[in-house]
Amino acid sequence: MAKAKAEALELIKQLPDDVTTSGIMEELFFKQQVEKGLQDAVEGRVLSHQELKERIARWRKSAGR
Repeated sequence: MAKAKAEALELIKQLPDDVTTSGIMEELFFKQQVEKGLQDAVEGRVLSHQELKERIARWRKSAGR
């Protein structure tokens, strides 16, 4: 866990001095989501472009578009 804390502190240090608590949380959440996405890709949890297009088409159809 020390690595995660060090990375969070480094990210916070790079933010502007007038950053809000909300801004800090948004940056930490964004970093977490990027890392999760990269891990998903490494572990093969990905969709092809065609699969994504098909899912979007089904979603749009079910939403009445």
